[in-house]
Amino acid sequence: MATKRDYYEVLGVQKNASQEEIKKAYRKLAKECHPDLHPNDKEAEARFRELNEANEVLSDPDKRARYDQFGFNDPMNGGASGAGGFDTSGFGGFGDMGGFSSIFDQLFGGAGMGGAQRANAPQQGNDLRYDLRISFEEAAFGCEKSFDFYRSEICEDCHGSGAKPGTQPKTCPTCKGTGQVRVQGGFMVTVRTCSTCGGSGQVRVQQNTPFGSFATVRTCDACGGTGKIIKEPCAECRGKGRIHKSNRIVVNIPAGIDNGQTLTLRGEGEAGYRGGPNGDLYVVINVRPHKLFTRKGYDLYLDMNIPVTVAALGGEIQVPTLTGTVKYTVPEGTQPGTTFRLREQGVTRLNASGKGDMLVRANVQIPRKLNEEQRELMRKLAEALGDRVADSKPVKRGIFEKMKDKRS
Repeated sequence: MATKRDYYEVLGVQKNASQEEIKKAYRKLAKECHPDLHPNDKEAEARFRELNEANEVLSDPDKRARYDQFGFNDPMNGGASGAGGFDTSGFGGFGDMGGFSSIFDQLFGGAGMGGAQRANAPQQGNDLRYDLRISFEEAAFGCEKSFDFYRSEICEDCHGSGAKPGTQPKTCPTCKGTGQVRVQGGFMVTVRTCSTCGGSGQVRVQQNTPFGSFATVRTCDACGGTGKIIKEPCAECRGKGRIHKSNRIVVNIPAGIDNGQTLTLRGEGEAGYRGGPNGDLYVVINVRPHKLFTRKGYDLYLDMNIPVTVAALGGEIQVPTLTGTVKYTVPEGTQPGTTFRLREQGVTRLNASGKGDMLVRANVQIPRKLNEEQRELMRKLAEALGDRVADSKPVKRGIFEKMKDKRS
């Protein structure tokens, strides 16, 4: 099932927002992520499409009313299940068959090849997505996070019936609860939906054609496939049987999770339809970068400055890690760019034992300024190594410079 965000959440408005508030929110957000301002940015392009889709529905009073009642499972639009993605475009040649093309449209357009499914059957609720931003350390060690999000829930007053407490939806008196009426016309027998069906919420259309007798099942326009007519709607949900409300949830983030990974919370999505199960909530993890470390898998990478004397002669240094500092002995003659490995100083492996390693790359630090004594020592070192260096005479320095050198 596709993970689509609630339209009100996409625009950042409340469920009872006015048309003017929706218009202002859309204009503001669309301007921020317009593709012209973010060329070659796929995320901005996807966000812009999402905004347009949400605005198209919520800015239209009729579409908004149906969305408030059915969410993404509007039976008039095929619902969440629809035809199961069946596409007749792959069957070449039918487009030139005149009236026969409409027959095949009716054959495959709504019920699919596996037979018709009752429009008022139980149906799972929509899945939701939430992007959760956490720190580098929280991803490495795991943590507990809480956040608020909006979802549709069953109305507690009417328990999802949509009818005023103490009343029940009524069965259509015209079709006696079947949801169908039969109309005879010529060689074609058509069973059309009762305008106030309240029965099965479906219409059966049967046609005699040169290929035989075919039938399709379509959703009832009057009841939206629910099979019921509500005479006295519930005041809390206004007859929808569902309310849009904010919820707080606590999520356990496992140690070792990485940027872009997803946690699935079963049953925490939108409420199901007609007794169906709830959808799921997908929590997408976004990890903030660290100021020192770079992560690749479960290993950490660190660029560390090492004094030239330590690199040349060897010595002990303090290396920062996620849990503090550790001592490491730099071997004599360490060259710039040398990488050494600290075992088990990386990130905890997700749902497994052990940790990754830390790889430290040595940046040999060359002093930018030398005092007279240091310069003389460097010259002697150069002479001992046989290196040719710039021949510069010592500059006479005053007493204040010499005192400064001694303090440094």
